[in-house]
Amino acid sequence: MQSEKEKMLAGELYDAADPELVADRESARALTRWYNETGPDQADRRETLIGELFGTVGEDVAVEPPFRCDYGYNIHVDDGFYANFGCVFLDVCEITVGRNCLLGPGVHVYTATHPLDAATRIEGPEYGKPVSIGDDVWVGGRAVVNPGVTVGDRAIVASGAVVTEDVPSDVVVQGNPADVVKELD
Repeated sequence: MQSEKEKMLAGELYDAADPELVADRESARALTRWYNETGPDQADRRETLIGELFGTVGEDVAVEPPFRCDYGYNIHVDDGFYANFGCVFLDVCEITVGRNCLLGPGVHVYTATHPLDAATRIEGPEYGKPVSIGDDVWVGGRAVVNPGVTVGDRAIVASGAVVTEDVPSDVVVQGNPADVVKELD
């Protein structure tokens, strides 16, 4: 029989009130609280805490506090990742971010979602869908990347965009829902 954590990681319906998952979230809350209390002169401490929080961390990674996430261990960022102030990652499933990605302030990345059927939703189970962001992507401030989305290499997500579908490589998307407005050379 699968544990609730195994169900969550597989993108299946799971019970978020499961004691193991509650403990994992509490651990992530402690790490993010400590991280968010660091000063700009505490680069080594920030690197250590992000290394403990995230599943995988590349070289030259910077995350400006405050930062929030559910579990942390489902977040995988490659070299040259930068997240500006106030980013939120709901990481019930994996969030993978490629090389040289830049996130503006207040970017939200969601893998968590709920059943569409009201009766099932009211019972409380949740599920998730992974998010993948390619190499050399720029996501503008206050953009939202929704569950199950893949953002292609070198794409630009304009500020305030709500990304509900996959984004091809080498395009600019904007709006709610985000649409391609320009192809890049």
